[in-house]
Amino acid sequence: MNANELKERFRKIGVIPVVALDDAAAAAPLGEALMKGGLPSAEVTFRTAAAVDTIKIMKKEFPDMLVGAGTVLTTEQADRAIEAGAEFIVAPGCNPKVVKYVLDKGYPMAPGIATASEIEQALDLGLDFVKFFPAEQNGGLPMIKALAGPYVNVSYMPTGGVNAKNLPEYLAYSKIVCCGGTWMVKKDLISDGKFDEIEKLTREAADIVKSVRG
Repeated sequence: MNANELKERFRKIGVIPVVALDDAAAAAPLGEALMKGGLPSAEVTFRTAAAVDTIKIMKKEFPDMLVGAGTVLTTEQADRAIEAGAEFIVAPGCNPKVVKYVLDKGYPMAPGIATASEIEQALDLGLDFVKFFPAEQNGGLPMIKALAGPYVNVSYMPTGGVNAKNLPEYLAYSKIVCCGGTWMVKKDLISDGKFDEIEKLTREAADIVKSVRG
């Protein structure tokens, strides 16, 4: 899958759940809740030791699910993510060494940016799709619109502080491909086994995507 194909899939889904599991045993029921709720994707973050197994399980149980790895900070983590079956790589920052490594392996990557200089770094690496992180803390949609002025060909995946309330405004802006979100996959809901609630929140998010984008 190339970068343009990834963007198209992201755009159709609209919201990419950002998942951090402490126990991979929750991967299958969580994947099922996301699929049933209408957001067939997950960015599984490498913030926990269960990331690799979570990716493996989700891809095995739900082959049609778009599963990637987030918080990838090193080439070693990128290797582990790709070997586990990750279809895309996301990072909180823009590390040229890691970005080049992932791209050379033929996988799409969305590094994190928050400034004009970081956008230029991403452009220099051949990228025009980036994660804007942490979104709300860095000025949210007004900041993205300001950056879009000089960088007309760049599109964004804002993540961090995005929620059901501000999601419609983000999705309505043409430069935003999708948003990353955690509100439907909060750790307490997962640890308490409240997968019905996760499915409900996921469906509400999917409905927002439909209402904004048709």
